[in-house]
Amino acid sequence: MSRRCAVTGAEPSFGNAVSHSHRRTRRRWNPNLQHRRYWLASQKRWVSLTLTAKAMRTVDRKGIEKVVAELRGRGVRL
Repeated sequence: MSRRCAVTGAEPSFGNAVSHSHRRTRRRWNPNLQHRRYWLASQKRWVSLTLTAKAMRTVDRKGIEKVVAELRGRGVRL
């Protein structure tokens, strides 16, 4: 399973960890992914999504029905 948000498409970013002596080693910043189940009333079933915290706020604002319709428009299978 990839570390990617289903709604926003956020994925890990990469860079350098810089120590006190200024030595650089590679590191990554992972998105704040959460697994959530939402009830789709129109289809009478649960939908499981892997979302970032920002995407959960987007679902709260737009509504799960509209977000799922946008995902299906992009070709995402749910």
